[in-house]
Amino acid sequence: MNSTAERLRLVNREPVQTAGEVIEREEETIDLLELFYRLIEKAKYIILAALLGAVIAGLITVFLITPKYKATAKLYVMNTGESAINLSDLQIGTYLANDYQEVFKNWHVHERVIEALGLPYSYRQIERMISITNPNDTRILYITITDTDPQEAKQIADTYAAVAKEFIATTMDTKEPSLFEEALLPSAPSSPSKVRNVVIGFMLGFVLACAVVTVRFLMDDKIRSSDDVTKYLGMPTLGMMPEQGAAGKNGRGTKGSGKRKADNA
Repeated sequence: MNSTAERLRLVNREPVQTAGEVIEREEETIDLLELFYRLIEKAKYIILAALLGAVIAGLITVFLITPKYKATAKLYVMNTGESAINLSDLQIGTYLANDYQEVFKNWHVHERVIEALGLPYSYRQIERMISITNPNDTRILYITITDTDPQEAKQIADTYAAVAKEFIATTMDTKEPSLFEEALLPSAPSSPSKVRNVVIGFMLGFVLACAVVTVRFLMDDKIRSSDDVTKYLGMPTLGMMPEQGAAGKNGRGTKGSGKRKADNA
């Protein structure tokens, strides 16, 4: 009696799966397999769409996006003119490098640069072109200009370095920073990246093609085989009849049709 009761308890504890749940799980597995085979079947179209996306991205990058160039001038910040430098001078120089970054946000500095080069830019336009950075544990300021004209980018970077040196010495009452490096004339554009855009276009074309195939697969409700009849209608099939075109391929179909023509004649 005890063993029988324990068996009944174990049976009650096991989850009971209905036939509908089993069929649903089988259908989900079959659908995923069918979708995979459908993607394999349309692989050549998916690859063509991906290549087309890469070509379109490359053409847009070359003909529609204006290339931009970067030129960087560098200033070296010193706190003292003496040859012997102690630890406090190094720390103060680092703090000054952080403070000097605010100089390039001053409208007086922008105005001097615009007047010196006769630039047709406003303060906001030229402020978007300039980027000031200070690498960690250094006292060097990087003055980077991004422009569509490489020669103009170099001239603006060098002019900002010269104007900032004078402005810092006269306005902030401190030692004038040294010019660490003049800007080099950029030989290649910094943006856009052709390789990156082509790869992005390829991936977009691939994903869109896969999405189209998937949507068409999910919306396809045609009955293609006896398995589909059992799957969607829940009715077993008793037999299959060949298509009319298939009957015409053998000798019997052709012979029968010729007989009917003769009778009609």
